[in-house]
Amino acid sequence: MEHELPLTLSRCPEMEGAEIDLDRGIVVIPKSHEGWLNDKQLINYRQHRVQFLSWLWNVGKDPESATGYSEYTVYGSAYRTARFDKWRWEHCGGYSMPPSEEEAQAFVEWLAYEYDQSETAKGKLQEGAMRYNKWLQHEKGYDEWEYDYKFDSSGGNHQPQDFLSREERQKIRQAVLTIGEVPSPGNVQGEEREGWLTHLGHLLNKPRDAIDDSDWEVVEGWKEPSLVSVSLDAGLRPAEVRKASTQWVDLQNGVLRIPKEDSSKNVGNWTVSLKDETTAYIERWLDERERYERYEDTDALWLTARGNRYGSKSLRRLLHRLCDEAGIETANRKMSWYTIRHSVGTYMAKERGLAAAKAQLRHRNPMTTMKYDQVPVEDRRDALDRMG
Repeated sequence: MEHELPLTLSRCPEMEGAEIDLDRGIVVIPKSHEGWLNDKQLINYRQHRVQFLSWLWNVGKDPESATGYSEYTVYGSAYRTARFDKWRWEHCGGYSMPPSEEEAQAFVEWLAYEYDQSETAKGKLQEGAMRYNKWLQHEKGYDEWEYDYKFDSSGGNHQPQDFLSREERQKIRQAVLTIGEVPSPGNVQGEEREGWLTHLGHLLNKPRDAIDDSDWEVVEGWKEPSLVSVSLDAGLRPAEVRKASTQWVDLQNGVLRIPKEDSSKNVGNWTVSLKDETTAYIERWLDERERYERYEDTDALWLTARGNRYGSKSLRRLLHRLCDEAGIETANRKMSWYTIRHSVGTYMAKERGLAAAKAQLRHRNPMTTMKYDQVPVEDRRDALDRMG
């Protein structure tokens, strides 16, 4: 049985003067939002907010069992998510709904280094953004948002998430070379088959009429090797994998050139260094990419087998698949695409300093890079051995 929201609730000081939905008794649009929205935006925003808050109340705690949050939690979430919305409009280009992963990431970075409040206060505001995302996942099919930081709303601190060790990075690089998506010969016909025969002949240095079914089996595709190798070099965020374009690639100079409008943080153009082997993988992938019909009308650098842009979930599945292939234990670890990014920051800072890590990871705020100013555990262990 669904809850009925109470008509009235005790009001905390932050809510004084806020607009109250008399039918529900929940703050929908705080008074502090006055002046930020025109009449049309106000109607649009109110519709989103009512849907979101009603979802929290009715099913938000456990959608599978249709269990909602308590009135106290919904009331607090209404206030905190409204604060998140106002911050987005101030810092991310004006009114928009619903919020995006990039905006949530920028908000959490702001909490980490510019919001002068307790860890608990930061954690509560992040918790509000996470509830927005939970609603968007359940109702609109969004991916789970990932963050550089996770604040403990009960008073913990913010630390970088887990990262891959040097050995694990090498294992991932090797594992991705064993997977690919060159189609089986029975799945392509006509002009598409002719194109693949030419492509395979080029890869194997064989005449196309000498290629048989066994040759199709030994050739691996270059999409995953290029995607993973670029991410291991550049520390791509999931949003950047999703936006990645063929226009970013500069093979001649071995770099990615990410324009401001495509940058996850939208703060400037970036030139990101790549290893020579990564450049070679991308070159081979760009040649192979032309063989797939799903790339005909898009400049997307990578698409899933179903022709969709990559998201956090599909990238997490790819990483876990690679970890299984490489024999990397994932139990009791938060293994997401950010795990790769954090390894780039950790070791770039160690090898070339924080300035190099800031440039490679495309950080807007130098303070963000400071979290990588730490010595990895294996190096600390070596230091203890040398200390006696």
